Amino acid sequence: MAMLNELLTDGRPVTRHMPYPRVVVDTPAWSTALIGLADGACTLLALWAETDTVHMALLEGETVAVISLSCPDRRYPSVGRLHPPALRLERAIRDLFGLEPEGLPDLRPWLDHGQWGKRHPLGAPLPDRAEPPYAFLPAEGRSLNEIAVGPVHAGIIEPGHFRFTTNGETVVRLEQRLGYTHKGVESLLCGAGLDQAARLAGRVSGDSTVAYALAFARAAEAALGTEAPPRAAWLRALMAELERVANHLGDIGAICNDASFSIMHAHCGALRERVLRAADAVFGHRLMRDRIVPGGVTADIDRDGAAGMRAAVAEIRQRLPKLIAIYDNTASLQDRTVGTGTLSPELARQYGAGGFVGRASGRRFDARRALRMPPYDVLSFEVPELPDGDVNARVWVRIREVEQSVRLIEQILDALPSGAIRSEPAPAAEQREGMAIVEGFRGDVLAWLRLDEKGAVARCHLRDPSWFQWPLLEAVIEGNIVADFPLCNKSFNCSYSGHDL
Repeated sequence: MAMLNELLTDGRPVTRHMPYPRVVVDTPAWSTALIGLADGACTLLALWAETDTVHMALLEGETVAVISLSCPDRRYPSVGRLHPPALRLERAIRDLFGLEPEGLPDLRPWLDHGQWGKRHPLGAPLPDRAEPPYAFLPAEGRSLNEIAVGPVHAGIIEPGHFRFTTNGETVVRLEQRLGYTHKGVESLLCGAGLDQAARLAGRVSGDSTVAYALAFARAAEAALGTEAPPRAAWLRALMAELERVANHLGDIGAICNDASFSIMHAHCGALRERVLRAADAVFGHRLMRDRIVPGGVTADIDRDGAAGMRAAVAEIRQRLPKLIAIYDNTASLQDRTVGTGTLSPELARQYGAGGFVGRASGRRFDARRALRMPPYDVLSFEVPELPDGDVNARVWVRIREVEQSVRLIEQILDALPSGAIRSEPAPAAEQREGMAIVEGFRGDVLAWLRLDEKGAVARCHLRDPSWFQWPLLEAVIEGNIVADFPLCNKSFNCSYSGHDL
């Protein structure tokens, strides 16, 4: 922890930032952090900005801290110059705030598609201007072709553009263009009350509404110096595991479907539907939207609900092993998934890849265990990990996580404490800040916020794990054939909406 300790010791502490420390550093200290990132001494968790400040959340071991650098001249040393995982984050900061990362090797816009009517809407807004067409990176060589896919796709999915450079059927390069689902979430959150902001946070990425609502709620509670009642914390974990199971089951089936093995898709889809119906019966919403709020939860589980949940879990326990056997013993399916889209452990570590993407490539980080969030600190579960890094490994990590989540759901139902499900947070009488990291089904979701003296959100940044996973999808498809891109893409299942904000 030498580097973070040094930064925290030398920096100026920011009071009322909880539960992780935040310090304001000077340019030399910021540059020291960049060298640490480049050397692998720590992991970049998030990079965001304000009008005249840039913030960076770092992880070293199990220690989390935030360092901040003032930018009075609206410039700062680029993180992406030495640490590629920051490139897209800094391009987004340029688009939104107009802060210039000095030395950034890629100055193309990222979120700004020239449709906002102005530039730098969250910084010092400037009139819009005509920009040349987006310049994709060139590729030189004999017999190369380009294949442009999207942003409009054949299925009912979110928009994203994928530019393939191929030699025959082999992919030489893939370049993504995202930002089509930019919604101005950070602008909408500014000035919102806690309840309205919580609803907005839960809608950033629909399949992760529990994870986002939980991250926002815990960040708000940290800022206000309060905690949800014990029963609420356990109910939150129950919702999080239900969300994880439903999404993993859907992904396992969809991956198999992209390999033309539709029987797995049908069976996994039926199990996923079983989970969603159980969630609806207990919490009143299939996706459990708006059920997690600052201070606790808005829905409780009764005896009948617990019985229905146990029945759903028992059905998964009974049917899942048969589906696993089908997957594992179908040679034509294994031929498509084994060795396809391999992510190296080195890249997974460099990008801090979370969730099943990282764990299938040997990066074992799981916020539930590493950060000891209650009630996971007293629950028994394992974090599955594989070294292979291919589509098959990402399927198996999902399978094992479903099994672990089923165990967790049973433990939660067995030991759910009694008591209140919500405590109303006391309003802030002064400016306060909070940050939280929770384990969503894709990986770690981060929320940072500042509350003003009246308790409204003065600034909020939400970071989806997809920010660090989308670039890795570009890497793993190289050398594979074009026809295997759907498999690779679905095995990552990155969020467009969570990335674009």
